[in-house]
Amino acid sequence: MAETPLRVAVVGTGFGQKVHIPGLQAHHRTEVVAVYHRDLARARAIAAAHGIALACDSVESLVALPEVDAVTVATPPFLHYAQAKTVLEAGKHLLLEKPTALSGAEAEAIAQLASDRGLIATMDFEFRFVPAWQRLAELLAGGYVGNLRFVNITWTVPGRADPSRPWNWYSQRDQGGGALGAFASHSFDYITWLFGPIRRLCARLSTAIPQRPDTAGKLQSVDADDTCSLMLDLASGVPCQVAISSVTYAGRGHWVEVYGDGGTLVLGSDNLTDYVHGFRLWGSQGGAALEALQVPDRLQFPTTYGDGRIAPFVRVLNHWVSDIDRGQATAPSIWDGVRSQQLMDLAHQSHRQNTWVEVPPARP
Repeated sequence: MAETPLRVAVVGTGFGQKVHIPGLQAHHRTEVVAVYHRDLARARAIAAAHGIALACDSVESLVALPEVDAVTVATPPFLHYAQAKTVLEAGKHLLLEKPTALSGAEAEAIAQLASDRGLIATMDFEFRFVPAWQRLAELLAGGYVGNLRFVNITWTVPGRADPSRPWNWYSQRDQGGGALGAFASHSFDYITWLFGPIRRLCARLSTAIPQRPDTAGKLQSVDADDTCSLMLDLASGVPCQVAISSVTYAGRGHWVEVYGDGGTLVLGSDNLTDYVHGFRLWGSQGGAALEALQVPDRLQFPTTYGDGRIAPFVRVLNHWVSDIDRGQATAPSIWDGVRSQQLMDLAHQSHRQNTWVEVPPARP
């Protein structure tokens, strides 16, 4: 018997157009039936460009469509709570971009609403679905490095290094802008996934470019961080260091170094234009020199795309659809988004107080 397609509406037409729509249209179980943009003419133009039947200028009208079973949300963070709440209250399943919301309280309210309504809410934590990252997880679980000693993460890219790049929501802390939300939301998730819970943290957030021009050319103040430094103590007692910056010309890219008493693993990509393409893995045991490690064919993407983000997003869709089929949320679910958001809140608190902060236990 043929599997029933999941009829999906897309909210957010930036990342939504670049990744969500092509990913949904490539997936064998999902069908894009509607798109939202606050300007109806723009919504209709986007729908026409992608062969989508329906267009709406409000999320309320979108979720009221009987043709819609589920919704993906790829808007700026300050819109997530209200839009996710509207989606879930209408009885639709949800796939949400990170960062989850503007606070841990908002994120937990979204998660609780999904749970109360018996709906599946999934986070787009792509790195869990990238082949080289999956191989790293397998090797760690298999004891490749032995007892963990130290984890070092650097993520330095030039995306906002040009001071003439326009001021917008990303420049404003109260709208969810900044490197902590854009990058560390991922890092908090994959650190917990790969190495276990975080016990305490210390954060320093900084803004190297304090003004940017708005659309009229007038300089506006930037109060969102473009660089963050994090010191973490894992629940296991292992120290973890994270350095992230989006204003580094010719930055090194994204690297995870894992050191244990039996070996070392290094995962990294120096691709500065596509944050998924280009990851490679190296390993060493017993003090030998690092050597390249192959990622097995069974983990490779069956199809790749010009935009590296689409292939892992299709795997996220597999995960989402599978959870909807079985009626049970599995990681990465909205609760993983709650944990990431709570850790971001604690990083802001640590920065304000200039001190280490303890991390409460995660919800069981």
